[in-house]
Amino acid sequence: MQAPVVFLNASTERQSGRQAQMSNITAAKAVADIIRTCLGPKAMLKMLLDPMGGIVLTNDGHAILREIDVAHPAAKSMIELSRTQDEEVGDGTTTVIILAGEILAQTFPYIEKNIHPVIIIQALKQALTDALEVIHEISRPIDVENEASMIQLIKASIGTKYVNQWSDKMCQLALKAVRTVVIDHGDGNKEIDIKRYVRVEKIPGGEITDSEVLDGVLLNKDVTHPKMKRHIENPKIILLDCPLEYKKGESQTNIEITNDEDWNRILQIEEEQVKIICEQLLQFKPDLVITEKGVSDLAQHYLLKGGVSCLRRVKKSDNNRIARATGATIVNRIEDLKESDIGNNCGLFKVELIGDEYYSFITNCANPHACTVLLRGPSKDVLNEIERNLQDATSVARNVMFEPSLSPGGGATEMEIAVRLSEKAKSIKGVQQWPYQAVADACEVIPRTLIQNCGGNPIRVLSSLRAKHAEGHSTFGINGDNGTVVDMKEYGIWEPEVIKQQSIKTAIESACLLLRVDDIVSGVRRGGQQ
Repeated sequence: MQAPVVFLNASTERQSGRQAQMSNITAAKAVADIIRTCLGPKAMLKMLLDPMGGIVLTNDGHAILREIDVAHPAAKSMIELSRTQDEEVGDGTTTVIILAGEILAQTFPYIEKNIHPVIIIQALKQALTDALEVIHEISRPIDVENEASMIQLIKASIGTKYVNQWSDKMCQLALKAVRTVVIDHGDGNKEIDIKRYVRVEKIPGGEITDSEVLDGVLLNKDVTHPKMKRHIENPKIILLDCPLEYKKGESQTNIEITNDEDWNRILQIEEEQVKIICEQLLQFKPDLVITEKGVSDLAQHYLLKGGVSCLRRVKKSDNNRIARATGATIVNRIEDLKESDIGNNCGLFKVELIGDEYYSFITNCANPHACTVLLRGPSKDVLNEIERNLQDATSVARNVMFEPSLSPGGGATEMEIAVRLSEKAKSIKGVQQWPYQAVADACEVIPRTLIQNCGGNPIRVLSSLRAKHAEGHSTFGINGDNGTVVDMKEYGIWEPEVIKQQSIKTAIESACLLLRVDDIVSGVRRGGQQ
């Protein structure tokens, strides 16, 4: 049997112990350096070429790392961090990678000095506990009902992104979308499912300012028959998950026919079945029938005669949104249909031609709890970037609805952590003091990167920022546009406390994970090796 060949980039011998840790740290630093320039309002864009030859232009850390193809396992684990951050809180993906890379870089000398990784990890865990306390201490509550302060908060999250020039419009879209899908169960329990119930529909053409949040659902569909009504007010809607056509037998069904009249009878039975299905539907006098499956020509004919419009092959996820918006229940068998399954919440159904495609609007719903964000813009690339930025904005709005607490942005929170941890490090005895201090030094990377990205002087500005925090001004941070020290209370950049806490948790815990690795072995065979 062949022995597995050990994984390594350049050399073929096995990496273990200190060598493996140093290799991991180098790989993690390399990933962090790739997206270091994507932090802050003066962030540079990255041009990504995908395997199909398409081009993506973005400065969204998560979008960049998703496209990058790396071989080193430690680099892969770093890229996984941004995915975690994106799924958990939706923003701060660039921050978490830069922080994790810097924490590992700062612990590098202690690995070289042969300090045991477990001792370093204990110090990092202690630093994490203290850092979370600092974040909580300097955070302040926010009133989620106050429109102006919520919009200012969301503006801070997309101020570094491409859509910044239309930030007022985008903030209102994000806030309205999140508020639409909130379901309050009482006792402080809220359900805000923006992944399933906020749908973004991108239609090239028109102005970006024409974008809007529809109080209902938009489908890229036309009615199945050209003579069906394309404009219905207050429609009664039936949602189905079954086909409106004759159900054929399974593959092992055999029919033997001797007379040609029998063949006509078979066709007749099919038609009768379809007619029965349609009659059962028409008993409820619906105006609109939407099904996830097919609709036969004959069924269309009967529905048209009954004055019913019909949409077919609607996606499951869209059908769920329509059910939530209109109050209808999705029915799997027409025999089970009841009066209570019909949706009456919708104010308007209309089909419009936008560009050269038909779109069905199911809108003006009373208290919909599901919505569609209609994005307009000059080109596909621009719309894709706007969608990515809008995703961050809706995540920020959602997080604040859950946890209405804000931390100062612009590197102020990270600088405060750095100053407080440096102070506390002096009281720690033994070797653990050094890695603990390393976390404090690593936190300064965020304000430093903000200064570097807008062409400021990192040494001078960081010194004055450090001095401000040492005097107890915890809300001072960096103005990302010109690299000066400003008070975030006046400058107005605040971020949800959840994002700050998640960033530092993810960064430190992943650094601990990579430091715990002392062997890199691969079970992959190299071609041609026996």
